[in-house]
Amino acid sequence: MSDKLLYVDDLRVSFPTRTGAIEAVRGVSFTLGRERLGIVGESGSGKSQTGRAIMGLTPPHAKITAKRLEFDGIDLLGISAKERRSLRGSRVAMVLQDPKYSLNPVMTIGRQIIETLSAHARINKSEARQKALEMLEAVQIRDPERVFDLYPHEVSGGMGQRVMIAMMLIAQPELLIADEPTSALDVTVQLEVLGILDKLVADRGMGLIFISHDLRLVSSFCDRVIVMYAGRIVEEIAASDLANAKHPYTQGLLNCMPKIGSDRHPLPTLQRQAEWRT
Repeated sequence: MSDKLLYVDDLRVSFPTRTGAIEAVRGVSFTLGRERLGIVGESGSGKSQTGRAIMGLTPPHAKITAKRLEFDGIDLLGISAKERRSLRGSRVAMVLQDPKYSLNPVMTIGRQIIETLSAHARINKSEARQKALEMLEAVQIRDPERVFDLYPHEVSGGMGQRVMIAMMLIAQPELLIADEPTSALDVTVQLEVLGILDKLVADRGMGLIFISHDLRLVSSFCDRVIVMYAGRIVEEIAASDLANAKHPYTQGLLNCMPKIGSDRHPLPTLQRQAEWRT
């Protein structure tokens, strides 16, 4: 198998409206190996729609085109809906932003994890339960036996996000897309969740796409960073070199962040330029 898990070339996602088509993603191109790739940008920059297009979770009325959208040699736009569903969860998975909107409120946590596993593997009930408990333990949930029988409203936001990660990883996918998995969490829990993801990527050799609006977080966690603006990639850079970014939009985002020990009141604002959209 190639070192590259994913090829994205000239990906475009548009939505029809009364006033014409709106392009949410406009010509995005990148590759992904067994690494941590960060995609950053403001709300509405197209980063989440890029992830959803890769997963096949874009609404049916949207139009998706690409010169190449390929996962491990599989043309994601050329396969059937049934084949796409078989890939989702088993080989490609996505952790969504807020667990309280993603977990089923009337099903126990354990039942939801087992349901995910059973959709992709033939396994008996006792084995499925054991694997689910092991996965809860892998994402550092204390007392997995107790949490297994809880409902989503009975756990904290941080624990709910760990449950989502466990559910998405139970079938051992090769590519994980994490869409702002730490945005609703406090700083301490953020670091714990990032540590879990980092360990899983290292241990399993997965590819990870980490979608975020937090440049500082991405620069310390990812290997490479893609910066998006108005549906396009404006810059791609090594995460360790993010402070030396060349594009004025990336520089503007970095400059807008508060810095400890410096008097920056009021904070500078981002001066947008029309040519960034073209």
